[in-house]
This record gives sequence, C-alpha cells and structure tokens, in this order.
Amino acid sequence: MIKSFRNFQKLIIIKNHFKLIILFVFSLYFSCSQPTINCEIKSSKGNIIIELYPEKAPITVANFLNYVDHGLYNNSSFFRVCTPQNEADREIKIEVIQGGNIDETKSFAPIKIETTEQTGIKHLNGTVSMARLGPDTATSQFFICINDQPELDYQGKRNPDGQGFAAFGQVIEGMDVVLKIQKQKDEGQYLVKPIVIKSIKRIR
Repeated sequence: MIKSFRNFQKLIIIKNHFKLIILFVFSLYFSCSQPTINCEIKSSKGNIIIELYPEKAPITVANFLNYVDHGLYNNSSFFRVCTPQNEADREIKIEVIQGGNIDETKSFAPIKIETTEQTGIKHLNGTVSMARLGPDTATSQFFICINDQPELDYQGKRNPDGQGFAAFGQVIEGMDVVLKIQKQKDEGQYLVKPIVIKSIKRIR
C-alpha cells in the first residue's frame, strides 16, 4: 500500500515536471518568435521608444540588440544631424539624426546589409536604420528619419552604390525628442554639444 502511494506520488511529480517543461518550451517559442521587440533610448533631451522588426530584418536587429545587451550604447551620443539648412548644398537632401558612436575597439564585426527591397521596411518618418559607408560595413551607428526619406531606400540616390540603408525599426514614442535633437546647434552637421545617450535597453 505504502509502495503504491509512493509510486503515485512519483507519477504526480513526473507529470508536474513534464507540464513545466511544456510551459517552458512554449514560452521560449513565443519569446523567440515575437514579431516586434521594443527598446527605450534614454537621452539627455528625453526618451525615445523604438519598435524593432526581427522577423523582417533579423541580421540588423540581432546586431543592434548585441550592442544593447552588452551595454555598449551607454554614454554614447547623438552626434550628427541633417537639416534643410545644412543639407542645402546637397543634390539629394535628407533629414535624420545619427547616433551610437561607441568606442571602435569594442565594435563587433560589420554586418551584411539587409536592403529595403529584402525587408520591405521603407525609410518613413521615424524609421530607425543603420548608418554605413560601403555595403556590408554597418556596425553600431544608427539614424532616425525625420519625414519620409525614399532616397535612403534601395535604389535611392543618397548613396552612390544604390543599395540604400538597412531599416530595422520605428519610433513609436518620442518623435518630439527626435525633433528637439535635430534642432540643436551644429557645425558641418556635427552637433556642437552632442546629446548623450544615457542607455538603450529592451523593454516589455
């Protein structure tokens, strides 16, 4: 009788463990397959919340989150702004703020560009995208669009190679902060007093 009761207890424990394993697998699946991930950028001019699209731009989002999760954006800055005034002499004009200038010795390897043709994420007002020089050179620096910027898309003319830039997210709160940063005093597009990025962290 006692032996049967103990066997019954063991069976209950095994079933409970099995349920926990099933719940863990389901939670892992849903956390990995979530269509968006939100991050908060805390700056000296206010906070910006961005939504990232890992299903559409997996390489670019993973790269950005690698810097976020290692705390490498902490105490970096928004350091460059493109405005109608300082772009007046450019044939192809854009409006963005650029940030994420970390210590280059801590940068990860450059990533393969995911073009807007591949991802379907266009450079619209509030779009978050990776800064780069040549194709496949983006590391930590990113920019936020102000107004729609089609010349930054694939086959756009801002970059002579025509590949455009890798868009991977969208501002969902704090465009007023983005505009405030763009209006800061600059010399040759570089802010006289860069705006401190205190931190970038994932949020639920």
